[in-house]
Amino acid sequence: MRNTNTPVAVEGYPFIAGFAAVAALLALLGQFLHFGFFIPAALFVLLALFSVFFFRNPERVTPPGEDVVVAPADGEVIFLGKVIEPHTGAEMEKISIFMSVFSVHINRAPITSKVIDSFYNKGKFYDVRDERATFENEQQGLVLESATGLRMVVVQVAGLIARRIICYAKVGDQLTRGRRYGLIRFGSRLDVYLPLGTRIDVAMNQMTVAGETVLGKLP
Repeated sequence: MRNTNTPVAVEGYPFIAGFAAVAALLALLGQFLHFGFFIPAALFVLLALFSVFFFRNPERVTPPGEDVVVAPADGEVIFLGKVIEPHTGAEMEKISIFMSVFSVHINRAPITSKVIDSFYNKGKFYDVRDERATFENEQQGLVLESATGLRMVVVQVAGLIARRIICYAKVGDQLTRGRRYGLIRFGSRLDVYLPLGTRIDVAMNQMTVAGETVLGKLP
């Protein structure tokens, strides 16, 4: 997979550069034409700064324990419960995490594992807090297998505003728990499906930190 250890995700560079360039152009036009371009220039400066904030890529300290599952996303837990996972058809424990536009949007591997399957569904763009988003929104999923043979599924779900899912991981890749594997632009959701018997260590409405918050312990 690509090198993702940059303070700002490289996917944000075009947004930052574009907004900054427009701000600079408006400022120059204002000087040469003696016209009031200050306010629109300042707006694009703010957009450039927000893009730096949105695409921030902080380092995280992952807790020890090979059977420990960490959160793949920053955000708020909006669903907990047993469900039938749509791709595999297996009954699993589901944890859904909602990422607002103010969350860090870098996604991290929940366990050390091998990617044994990958799937993409082109769909709709419901608000990701709507449970229909799990089944009908655009999504990119990975089926992961631990060293002990346990399988779980992690799904990036696009939302009402988010229209671009980025996943670096491919079938056959080995992921290290807490390692960056993708991101979603501008508000989204991560659905995590864990094997039955997993001890769940988070609660509804709890805030999570990707790569650090323990979601549970595998059976």
